[in-house]
Amino acid sequence: MMRGLWLEDQRLTFREDLSIPEPEQGEALIKTRLAGVCATDLEMTHGYYPFTGVPGHEFVGEVVAAPGFEGWVGQRVVGEINLVCGTCTACLAGRGHHCENRTVLGILGKDGVLAEYFTLPVENLHAVPGSVPDEAAVFTEPLAAALEIQEQVQVRPGLKVLVVGAGRLGLLIAQTLRLTGCDLAVVVRREAQAQLLGDWGIPAVDARMVPAHAADMVVEVTSSPGGFALSRQAVRPGGTLVLKSTFAGDVNLNLSALVVDEITLVGSRCGPFEPALRLLAGGWVDPLPMVTARYALSDGLVAFEKAAERGALKVLVAVD
Repeated sequence: MMRGLWLEDQRLTFREDLSIPEPEQGEALIKTRLAGVCATDLEMTHGYYPFTGVPGHEFVGEVVAAPGFEGWVGQRVVGEINLVCGTCTACLAGRGHHCENRTVLGILGKDGVLAEYFTLPVENLHAVPGSVPDEAAVFTEPLAAALEIQEQVQVRPGLKVLVVGAGRLGLLIAQTLRLTGCDLAVVVRREAQAQLLGDWGIPAVDARMVPAHAADMVVEVTSSPGGFALSRQAVRPGGTLVLKSTFAGDVNLNLSALVVDEITLVGSRCGPFEPALRLLAGGWVDPLPMVTARYALSDGLVAFEKAAERGALKVLVAVD
């Protein structure tokens, strides 16, 4: 048996009677070393997905078994969270993260990482460079999600870009966009966010000072209707609005205004892991100042409470 967090009917509990999962063909059994609590995890406790099982998808772990792939055993790894079939139309077209039959680690049909052990296909794994500590490696999945924006939109030097939301993901997005040379600013609500951005050389602005229809591209990452409304107001006609938030519920949207203003909407989700690991290894992105608190797995419920507090950034859960 093993310990872990369990989500059922939007209620999170700590259990000590969970079964250690058996890796299926092509899978590895991984011992969680460190996991992160993200906005999607919090949204799931409010019904973002009707999920039952172990939550969590941000991790760094150690492979303890990999039948047929023994070379992975003992390696420190991170992993892509979409489990794909490889045979559907999307997979055959190279769009595996939109697999029609996919499950998603800790989100959809697949137990996640906020337990002592979990399984993941070997093809999803990436070895962590020795120079990257666990506390940085655990940011690989959200950093990859941040980089997905540049996979989808050409961000050139001088492009006027506004990030709305200086939370966990927004700060990673800001660090990656800073490397492009774009004209970047980030909307903040707290002095601590502004100070952190200032340390990275990124301008911070108050929401009340954001000019209307002035940004070439706006990245919305607040998970709030108010943040979406501000983002829509800030983007210029003919501009691009990138949506990184996951919402539990609906958001009002004036489709006619989007058509008249010729706004390009870009939904953006998972991204490339190898570039994320290279940025961490090279020190180009520094996530460590974003760590608000660290808890043991047995205090996982407290970790979720802390992550939900206003102003909290990344809360980590360590498995002994």
